[in-house]
Amino acid sequence: MGSVLAASSPNPPASGSVPPGFTMPPVSPAQSSTGQPGTETESSLPNPGTFEECHRKCKEVFPLQMEGVRLVVNKGLSNHFQVSHTVTLSTIGDSGYRFGATYVGSKQTGPAESFPVMVGDMDNTGSLNAQVIHQLTTHIRSKVAMQTQQHKFVNWQCDAEYRGDDFTAAVTLGNPDVLVGSGIIVAHYLQSLSPALALGGELVYHRRPGEEGTVTSLVGRYTGNNYVATLTVGGAGAHASYYHKASDQLQVGVEFEASTRTQETSVSFGYQVDLPKANLQFKGSLDSNWVVGATMEKKLVPLPLSLALGAFLNHRKNKFQCGFGVTIG
Repeated sequence: MGSVLAASSPNPPASGSVPPGFTMPPVSPAQSSTGQPGTETESSLPNPGTFEECHRKCKEVFPLQMEGVRLVVNKGLSNHFQVSHTVTLSTIGDSGYRFGATYVGSKQTGPAESFPVMVGDMDNTGSLNAQVIHQLTTHIRSKVAMQTQQHKFVNWQCDAEYRGDDFTAAVTLGNPDVLVGSGIIVAHYLQSLSPALALGGELVYHRRPGEEGTVTSLVGRYTGNNYVATLTVGGAGAHASYYHKASDQLQVGVEFEASTRTQETSVSFGYQVDLPKANLQFKGSLDSNWVVGATMEKKLVPLPLSLALGAFLNHRKNKFQCGFGVTIG
């Protein structure tokens, strides 16, 4: 809910210094084995990360829906510049070509972080998604994103984020129009109360001619040695998630979502199995709407080639779709 710009992300580059698509780069402090950011001193509390990352550990376990055939070719032109070519063939959505480019600057703030970062892609219809991320100071990070659709300007978003020793505060401004009097403002705050517990809130204010409203949400996250439990409640509904790392090969996640707008609730279960010796990763999911899905990714080492296969079946609507993808580079 914090992101007011629904941008289509380019495929993530292979370099670990580049953020995956249109997301903020990882937290600068070293990460512990529990996924909680590390601290400079044992007595201080850890930085809790961002509000949008609270449910991320659980969501990463679930498979991404695939349909049709997709070919991705990534090419690194230098240590700072990389391009990608994506060809998509679909029987349901639009087929086409997308060109992406990523630039990573030389200002290094961590072992896997460099700034500024510029990410963008354009498809064959002329629609453009672009984003610039920069670490202004040790604690302040900024992000500007824009989106056009078929040569027409659609959205733009500006973020400012401050990361203290034990808290994170962020403000997002989306699509402001002074003449019309419209726009969206999103404010986040997340505070560590202990090495395991973090609490925070979100405030969303939107305004346009004839309409004005505010939505607030509260979040709580508890991080154990091998699990993360998160709960978000607010005017839009409730969202609870639980992530558990059973072993080095198996991770599971459960999500519960209830919406006051649609008056619907759903429960989803997902799991991820990693087989490092076989360079194989398998993800599966099942939800209360009887939608079953699974994806499998195989890396053909030593070749820079990855194969992905996915299938999803909606039993209630009797709909089935599958996809196949090849990534080179």
